[in-house]
Amino acid sequence: MTFTIQAESGRLDKVIADHEPDITRSQAQKWLEAGHVLVNGQAQAPKYKVHAGDVVAITPPEPTPLEAVPQDIPLDIVYEDDQVIVLNKPQGMVVHPAPGHPDGTLVNGLLFHVDLSAINDVIRPGIVHRIDKDTSGLLMVAKTPLAQQSLSAQLKAKTTDREYLAIVHGTFKETEGRIDKPLGRDPKDRKRQAVVANGRHAVTHFHVLEQFAHYALVRCRLETGRTHQIRVHMASIGHPLAGDPLYGPKRTLPGNGQFLHAATLGFTQPATGERLEFSVEPPALFQKTLADLEAGIDKTRLVR
Repeated sequence: MTFTIQAESGRLDKVIADHEPDITRSQAQKWLEAGHVLVNGQAQAPKYKVHAGDVVAITPPEPTPLEAVPQDIPLDIVYEDDQVIVLNKPQGMVVHPAPGHPDGTLVNGLLFHVDLSAINDVIRPGIVHRIDKDTSGLLMVAKTPLAQQSLSAQLKAKTTDREYLAIVHGTFKETEGRIDKPLGRDPKDRKRQAVVANGRHAVTHFHVLEQFAHYALVRCRLETGRTHQIRVHMASIGHPLAGDPLYGPKRTLPGNGQFLHAATLGFTQPATGERLEFSVEPPALFQKTLADLEAGIDKTRLVR
């Protein structure tokens, strides 16, 4: 990973953490001390003050061994062939092992179901895109190196179709819109993403399907796939997702996190070139909440 300092200022460790969402400040400090980060080709201390024009090159160390093990976890398989699997991930399930979630993940269940040893990734074998723990819905998984390469390329080329259903706060004056705002780590809270001037390009299209008294059902189509993209983009236009513990208000619809469901997924089969399209209904709680809103029943309360 290489980037050039533009207008950033301050300590090198903080600048790295602000620029790279997947790197914490403490991790940046360790990498700096171990020589995994160079500034203009030279090693620097974490307290080094960056200057405009500095070129920061990061060579991550080999990952700490954290191996996903097969576990007999029920999977909702929507489609499977010799190249890909399409799953309907339940709300509350983590996609792959990570600090704090070493097992019980979607990947653990996948490894019990299918041999993914040909894909050289012990933590995220076959995973080409992720959805948040509390987001439900469709996820495509590669079963072979060919599929891994093809699906990743399709995501990069923006030829996949990914549409989400969301229940959001507020009433809309418009029926559809396009949100084009760069996203990056929130400088005030490392657990959050935010619209930031030097963030990564991010585009979300939305269409209002139903308007209720204080909420709306919207369909969101991803043009890009940034961390928490729909959640941050909708909050940025005054329509945060209902139930969202990070970006929504405290008075909201009770549930198990944000009301967001990956409802539609389309991509090209890596080996045959056939176009595959899939759709799944939202989970029961989402549908019950939506039915209540359609009936004029608003269960808004303080949920956290």
